[in-house]
Amino acid sequence: MADKDEELAMPRDAKIVKTLLKSMGVEDYEPRVIHKFLELWYRYVVDVLTDAQVYSEHAGKSAIDCDDVKLAIQSKVNFSFSQPPPREVLLELAQNRNKIPLPKSIAGPGVPLPPDQDTLISPNYQFAIPNKRPAEPMEETEDEEATNPNPSQEEKIDVQQNPHQRVSFPLPKRQKD
Repeated sequence: MADKDEELAMPRDAKIVKTLLKSMGVEDYEPRVIHKFLELWYRYVVDVLTDAQVYSEHAGKSAIDCDDVKLAIQSKVNFSFSQPPPREVLLELAQNRNKIPLPKSIAGPGVPLPPDQDTLISPNYQFAIPNKRPAEPMEETEDEEATNPNPSQEEKIDVQQNPHQRVSFPLPKRQKD
C-alpha cells in the first residue's frame, strides 16, 4: 500500500526514469539513482536549449524553432560523444608501433632509476643575495631638502631595480662506486 502511495506521489519525470530502468532490466537500485538521472536529464535539456537559443539569436530569429534544437543536439552529440576508430585501424596502428623494438635494458641490481639530473629529489640550492650598496652619508643643509616628497622618475627607477640577485650552484656529479 505504501508502495502505491509513493508511486502516486512521484513526479511524472521520475516515473519515466523508473520505467526506463525497468525496461532495461534494472530491478534493484537505490532511490537516489532516479534523482541523479533526473539531474543529468535536466542539465542536458538546459544545455541543449541554451545552445538552441544562441543559434536562434545568431540567425536573427525572435524564437527558437525545431531547426535550432536539432542543430544544438547535433553539436552536443558531435562534441560529447565520439565513436572509437574501427578495429582494423587500431590493429594497423598497433602493428606499426610494434615494428620498433623496445630498447634493451641494462639492469643492474635493484630498481633501475633515472639519472640524478632527471629526478625531483636531487638537491638544488638557490640563495637570494641582496645587492649591497654603499651607504651614502646624508648631509642635511638648509639649502638642500633632506627628503624629497616628489622624487623624479629616474630616482624611482633606481630604487625599484632588482634588490635581490639570485645565484644557483649546480652540484657536482657523483661518481658511481
